[in-house]
Amino acid sequence: MARSSWYYEPLGESAENLVLMREIDRLYIKRPFFGTRKVREHFGINRKRAQRLMRLLGLEAVCPKRSTSRPAPGHKVYPYLLRNMAITKPDQVWASDITYIPLQHGFLYLTAVMDLYSRNVLSWRLSNTLTGDFCLEALEAALVKARSKIFNTDQGAQFTATAFTSRLEKSGVAISMDGRGRALDNVFVERLWRTVKYEEGYPRDYVDGWQAEKSLGK
Repeated sequence: MARSSWYYEPLGESAENLVLMREIDRLYIKRPFFGTRKVREHFGINRKRAQRLMRLLGLEAVCPKRSTSRPAPGHKVYPYLLRNMAITKPDQVWASDITYIPLQHGFLYLTAVMDLYSRNVLSWRLSNTLTGDFCLEALEAALVKARSKIFNTDQGAQFTATAFTSRLEKSGVAISMDGRGRALDNVFVERLWRTVKYEEGYPRDYVDGWQAEKSLGK
């Protein structure tokens, strides 16, 4: 991946918050419907701290009262097209999402494009920012290989951005977006994240983004 080294500089937090973020992330993997109130009660922290750390982790998408997976003002939201759909062949439906990747002294974000029939990961990118550039890069890398009939995401600003949706439309791909507070609409990507974290991220305890990239790419 030809990316600037800046994108692999980990986002920093206090040592205490980094430990707490790991624990919140582990809890979320087991109980994906836990919102801010449950997290606050579980860890004995105040509401603002729970909200801020969950926002950094990108986990508020499963909280029905508030969500980081909101479209930016002026961005179009598309209907959910997968309800009751039988996925019977490759390149029928692709999906994408974003998750948090812990490092020893910080964290990064990972996005991936997955074929929902084969469960193959077609492309992925790491970044230390939640701006949409790395999501668009992952999309472009996947489109080099093939075209999907439908592309499913959540309603996050990265995926509702004009640059992202117009690239899909230009390629003749129908756009599907999960309902707000319905993370399990993208259940296969959520399962991928659990696998990545339990088999890769937490056991390997990456030192930095370069080690994470090398290990994830194997």
